[in-house]
Amino acid sequence: MSLLLGSTATSALAAPAAPDFRVLAFSSGTWDAAHIDFVKEANDWFPRTAAANGFTYTATTDWNLLANGGVDAYDVVLFLDDAPKTAAQRAGFERYMRDGGAWLGFHVSAFTTDASSWHWYYNQFLGSGDFRSNTWGPTTAILRTENASHPVASALPGTWTSAVSEWYSWSNNLRNNPSIKVLASVDPSGFPLGTDPDQSWYGGDYPIVWTNSNYRMLYANFGHNAMNYSTNTRTSSTFASATQNRLLVDALKWLGNAPVATDPWYSLTSQANGLCVDARAAATANGTVVQQYTCNATTAQQFRLTATDSGYVRLANRNNPDQVLDVTGVSGADNAPIQLWSYAGGANQQWRAVAEPAGTHRFVARHSGKCLAVATTAATDSVQLVQRPCDSTPSQSFRLAPRP
Repeated sequence: MSLLLGSTATSALAAPAAPDFRVLAFSSGTWDAAHIDFVKEANDWFPRTAAANGFTYTATTDWNLLANGGVDAYDVVLFLDDAPKTAAQRAGFERYMRDGGAWLGFHVSAFTTDASSWHWYYNQFLGSGDFRSNTWGPTTAILRTENASHPVASALPGTWTSAVSEWYSWSNNLRNNPSIKVLASVDPSGFPLGTDPDQSWYGGDYPIVWTNSNYRMLYANFGHNAMNYSTNTRTSSTFASATQNRLLVDALKWLGNAPVATDPWYSLTSQANGLCVDARAAATANGTVVQQYTCNATTAQQFRLTATDSGYVRLANRNNPDQVLDVTGVSGADNAPIQLWSYAGGANQQWRAVAEPAGTHRFVARHSGKCLAVATTAATDSVQLVQRPCDSTPSQSFRLAPRP
């Protein structure tokens, strides 16, 4: 540590650490009390979050900083409640992004009924096109995590409850755009969504958070607080969901090229025979056999435990974190085989990790209540793992060891 000593100094002062990255947040604050209130809340929450996470946060209503190069002093740009309006502002933002800038947009930043007026932004960059419909009134939503290999999604539960917002849908099908990676969408268990029968969603595919792999960007359809419009007072908070807040912090760190904290990787070693849980032939396709195999420290034998809900986790394989331990065919039968399968929130893909006195764990399948087990206690390679009634024997106990 370097010390700064003056001629009359009586204490040592540490030089302040340089921020990891700098954030500039644009807003207009002129349209809809709910959006205006979100801006006020964001401009309180983000500075406090920045101080705790190693970045700086500057708020502005001067959109011309996009046109005159003022934005270039910042690593990440936020659009809280609007988007650039003038040709010079739009050209400046497009240049900033093409030159390697980063962007996080909320709710209204994607709203338009005239996507052709700025084709690059609405149809290419965001990919969403025109506003199509919305839910009303503002409510929480049950969201499903997708693309769990993405740094912003890797620590999210399989399903989780958002903060309150109004939700938008779009004219373009984001799934048809190969550059778009959806990170969270409305889970089917969350329907109907909305409180007005005429403005509710009863089914369908509704992406809520996504990125575009051609740019360093992320859009999140959060940012509409519930309001008492007669008194102009807030009745909900956009920052009321700890999981949603984790997503926002991780998104900013990813956008700012700062380290994103993720759950560690572990090897799982059977107490019965000393062999490791392994994805056969290091494969990542649906149906890959999960087997016991001589421990070799390869990524085929490394798994991440990510919380889903109610104390359950998904166990994702390091070679493709979208692939998780899955009881084949959602079977409840004894000796049903274990495979890798793309995570879809199924109860047969979720396990309760139960700590044992010896420092080991057993894993209980959510759908069946049965335990992950080696099929034989012999140290024989390539034998597929199964589920069996829990019996506390070494064949159902695994020692977790962290892997770099």
